[in-house]
Amino acid sequence: MCGIAGGVWDDPNKSLPQEVLQAMVDVLRHRGPDDEGHYRAEIYTRQGYESTPGVALGHRRLAVIDRAGGHQPMASPDEQIWVVFNGEIYNFPALRNRIEGAGHALRTRSDTETLIYLYLDEGPSFVRHLRGMFALAVWDARVGQLTLARDRLGKKPLVYRLEDRRLLFASEIKALLQVPGVPRELSPQALDEYLTYQYIPHPHTIFSGISKLPPAHYAVYRRGQLQLTRYWQPAWDKEEDVSAISSQTKLRELLTNSVRMRLQSDVPLGAWLSGGIDSTIIAGLAQQETGQKLQTFSIGFSEPEYDETEFARGVSQKLNTEHHEEQLNPAAWELLPQLAWHFDEPFGDSSALAVFALSKMTRGQVTVTLTGDGGDELFAGYDRYRAVRLANGFDRLPVSITALVAHSWWQLLPGQRPRSWLRRFKRFSEALGMPPGKRYLRWMSVFDEEMRAELYTDEFIQRLPAQDPAWFLRECLAPLKSRDAVTAASLGDLVSYLPGDLMVKTDMASMAFGLECRCPFLDHELVEWAATLPSKLKLRGRQGKRILRETFADLLPDAVNKRRKMGFGIPLSPWFRGPWLEPLRETLLSTQAQSRGYFRPQAVEQLIQEHTGGLRDHSYRLWALLMLENWQRAWLDPAILAPTRVST
Repeated sequence: MCGIAGGVWDDPNKSLPQEVLQAMVDVLRHRGPDDEGHYRAEIYTRQGYESTPGVALGHRRLAVIDRAGGHQPMASPDEQIWVVFNGEIYNFPALRNRIEGAGHALRTRSDTETLIYLYLDEGPSFVRHLRGMFALAVWDARVGQLTLARDRLGKKPLVYRLEDRRLLFASEIKALLQVPGVPRELSPQALDEYLTYQYIPHPHTIFSGISKLPPAHYAVYRRGQLQLTRYWQPAWDKEEDVSAISSQTKLRELLTNSVRMRLQSDVPLGAWLSGGIDSTIIAGLAQQETGQKLQTFSIGFSEPEYDETEFARGVSQKLNTEHHEEQLNPAAWELLPQLAWHFDEPFGDSSALAVFALSKMTRGQVTVTLTGDGGDELFAGYDRYRAVRLANGFDRLPVSITALVAHSWWQLLPGQRPRSWLRRFKRFSEALGMPPGKRYLRWMSVFDEEMRAELYTDEFIQRLPAQDPAWFLRECLAPLKSRDAVTAASLGDLVSYLPGDLMVKTDMASMAFGLECRCPFLDHELVEWAATLPSKLKLRGRQGKRILRETFADLLPDAVNKRRKMGFGIPLSPWFRGPWLEPLRETLLSTQAQSRGYFRPQAVEQLIQEHTGGLRDHSYRLWALLMLENWQRAWLDPAILAPTRVST
């Protein structure tokens, strides 16, 4: 796991000098504290030939596989192909056998070297053979071509800036901002999308002129032109009629194999335990495969409504792991500037703070950890999927009756307790009567369209483009129109919420401490198979993940198997009414915040008052605004010349 950065140019005035490349690499040190490397070549011209563009490649390495031989950038024997790579290729032993069988002599045990020979054989489309998580750049000096690629589910980040006669790329935006002349201009469209989704969907970033390479894509840059190609697109509309028993057998085989592949490591490895279904299964399978006592890690809170450590302890006892846990308390307010600096963009998922603290604790013991990410999307684990099924039933009623029921429920139900069923039911009733796609966006939105209009100043509204943020969810749901409502929602989340929120959270929080996270549920072969399952095998009654519970009952304590999903969130609601109230007000209502001109101070004040008065739970909205302001102070204000960062 590493950080990569660099660029290609065919204008000598846009060269990346060594000191600039060094600055780009230095700012990514947290991603790879073990080693660094550079390769540079200026524009080269031979008489009678096209000139070869200049190139700069930089790398920071977290050494996990072949610690001695995996130095990057790595080159082909004739130094015509160069690679920088962030991630892990889990099928690289099989790829090595294929490459050696073709007559190539490999010099290292590193998975990076396999990329060179696959590229030599097949060009940019070689990425379709990779099974793992990756963001990479391949420089081909023979034709003056740079290839960028990102894994199928968006586990590893890759951003770029396309200019006239130059392309810049990096693992994190902060590396691009080290290049002189790259502007720090906030995108109004991205801000509008952020307040809708609590993250900024690909290909956009918060900065105008900087883009995310979408998951499952590679991009080829040559002679000033950039062409993006999607290399993976499962048949999302395909559903198999399979029995529960055969599906359980197949699931056990696929997930066990996925865990086994992700145990390859030359450094200590552990697993996160949340006390839920997904992480328990992953830790249990890892323990079985290694035959050794696994180290496991949990984060908790003093507020019982949010704390799952009791269940995680029960899992640890059943599996006989060596368990570590810590509590997060309101003093975590002091971490917010670091969080904003590391994430590069405003990020509205409050559990990022808990993952940040969990990553720091975990890195004190191991370098690699397994996670349960992806289980909810693949196997219908979120509460909202039950709401989708229920609302789909209401869609069969006359519109007038549905609207009357929705209005009555919304008026009658209180909403003070943030995790109560009353609050969920109220949120459900607000969206009844809407078309399914618009309703799901309403449920997924932090600020819906009406609330954003009330929040924004007139001047900022004038700066917004005509494109509605709903474009992103519509595009993600479009290939799923033939599937049932629950399957469409869950697989829609797999290609929207998961890469936009969950993978960003896991990667940025963990890599802040040089910790590698591996996600067995997100093996693409497992994803392709699980996507074909009918929803009846996943959701039954009020209980999601039916097939997971039944397949892995031997690994699950009864207390975990029978409990409802709790969700991984921090106690925002009580903290914003208590220890965080004054610093929240000081931040959001400061002259500094109001001078930005995006939000009406009266609207922000009303959100705070309604929340503290118990009229409505605005905790996740206030968090989104809070992290936006922290991000602006970290990256837009003059003080950014010396930002706060984690010491690694």
